[in-house]
Amino acid sequence: MCLGMGLAYLGAFATPEPHDLPVAVVGSGPQAKVFAQTVKDKAGDALDVRTLADRATAVDQLKSRTITGAYVLDAKAPELIVASAGSDMSATAVEKVFTPVATAQGVPLKVTDVVPPVSGDPTGSGIFFLLIAVSIGSYASVAVLGAAGAGLSLRIRAGLVTGVSLAVSLIGAAFAGPLFHLVDHGLWGVWAMSWLYSAGILFLGVGLHTFLKRWTTLAVMVLFVMLNFTSSGGLFCPELQNGFFGSLHAFWNGAGLLEGIRNLVYFGSHDLARNIWVLAAWLVLGLAVLAVAAVVERGRSRAVGVGAAQTVPVASAVPAAFAEDEEEEEVEEAVGV
Repeated sequence: MCLGMGLAYLGAFATPEPHDLPVAVVGSGPQAKVFAQTVKDKAGDALDVRTLADRATAVDQLKSRTITGAYVLDAKAPELIVASAGSDMSATAVEKVFTPVATAQGVPLKVTDVVPPVSGDPTGSGIFFLLIAVSIGSYASVAVLGAAGAGLSLRIRAGLVTGVSLAVSLIGAAFAGPLFHLVDHGLWGVWAMSWLYSAGILFLGVGLHTFLKRWTTLAVMVLFVMLNFTSSGGLFCPELQNGFFGSLHAFWNGAGLLEGIRNLVYFGSHDLARNIWVLAAWLVLGLAVLAVAAVVERGRSRAVGVGAAQTVPVASAVPAAFAEDEEEEEVEEAVGV
């Protein structure tokens, strides 16, 4: 766990550098094109620079999350437009790029935030910590259900997963709304996406427990902590990360929840359908793994029944020893969380 957490967190967050960060230069005529090309030449692969004809178009593209910042050319009063609710770090990175440009012109740079976060979450990082809370509630419950529910049928465990994921999502919605006011509208949507997200983790984790036993805890930590938090976009957008974590952002479930909440609350539900499909795909994956686990467990039960019938003298000793080992294994797993 130490090795995995160090590699994941330091690999994802230690040296953030822009890669094809989409920005725009607002202006018309040759001057704007020459300026944009100059910025592109100096930035290299760090920026994806385009030109836009007017400020209104730039604002629309910021609100649709097509670009992360737009520099409005003006000899006397240049302006940088950002949408910090999408990513505070991205807005800061764009500001660091264009502030020296205005300074070289000898004029102050006006920064306008067209999509700021709500007052209850001024840095926009509260949604990321909400993701952490819902994730820990979900993956820790996998170990608890594995330890306490090992002797229950898979159908009962599936029912427990549904109930636990509902409880976790309601706690998350309480954090997001009445307790910390991380969102000022769309709370029911936040709750629904949190339930989808939590259920996906729990169904997948409980299904994996049939095969991995005590190693399930480590597996869910790799999937839903080490790779999940680092690729979610909560601290750095994918354009500020290396290719590995940036690519995971496109389909990992943490990014689906976090970007889904951002799109719902701040960006007029733009691209929200894709975020929901990501969460739904993880839920389907969890249900598929659980279905395979059900088949495997039924096969094991039949094999144990046949073996017990054929070796009656030994039957009383082996199950007791087996049960003792299983109990110790489950307790170790629960304590591990």
